[in-house]
Amino acid sequence: MKCLFLCKIYFMEEKVAAFQRLLEIMDELRAKCPWDKKQTVASLRYLTIEETYELSESILQNDMDSLKKELGDLMLHLVFYSKIASESNTFDIKDVLESITEKLIHRHPHIFGDVVVKDAKEVHDNWERIKLKEKGNKSVLSGVPAGLPAMVKAYRIQEKASGVGFDWDKPEQVWDKVIEELNELKEMVETGAAHQRKEDELGDLIFAVVNYARFIDVNPEDALERTNRKFMKRFRYLEESARALNRPMHEMTLSEMDVFWNEAKKND
Repeated sequence: MKCLFLCKIYFMEEKVAAFQRLLEIMDELRAKCPWDKKQTVASLRYLTIEETYELSESILQNDMDSLKKELGDLMLHLVFYSKIASESNTFDIKDVLESITEKLIHRHPHIFGDVVVKDAKEVHDNWERIKLKEKGNKSVLSGVPAGLPAMVKAYRIQEKASGVGFDWDKPEQVWDKVIEELNELKEMVETGAAHQRKEDELGDLIFAVVNYARFIDVNPEDALERTNRKFMKRFRYLEESARALNRPMHEMTLSEMDVFWNEAKKND
């Protein structure tokens, strides 16, 4: 038992030492490197966005070695922002860590308090209600960033609305809504409605599909990305097959292309 305790202390000290080393390197870079010295919170923003997408790519590829490296890159950015803020006495890395620690404790009363929950959904709903009180938002939807991609935003809007009870009871009801929106879009197209009317109905249909995805526990962003990658893989096979025949794709018939497309599907 004592050995186990000592091992835990040793590994904890290793982690603290590794983090401390990163902080020391950041201090040195900020003091001596011309590029690092000139960076601001604003100049780092787009680079952080890029790093986040690279992290996402590693996750989609299930590349754990790449994931480790991308997490390191993102960690560097968190330390970088904190270092810049510390130079104006705004906050430092200790304040950042204490802030997230306090938030986690406060938003998990079922772990650090006496609240009882029965499943992950109740945990999520409690989180949203606590968050709403903390921020003093007048709207449940205030916490949805305006700059999110539309599909991600739709998913988060629906999650937040569900957290306060504004939701369907069964997946079948949501599926009926999908069919209803599909028929309304079809009617707008067939009757030659104005562009904005068709755009509105298409938006309603996509929103309903996103909602249905949530009910069947599928993240629509992940699902669409899988389809994007699947299409790209098949299309590249089609391109390679056309090159092997020395046939420009634009000269091939759709039937000819379908042969190679179906071959590609078998390789999925």
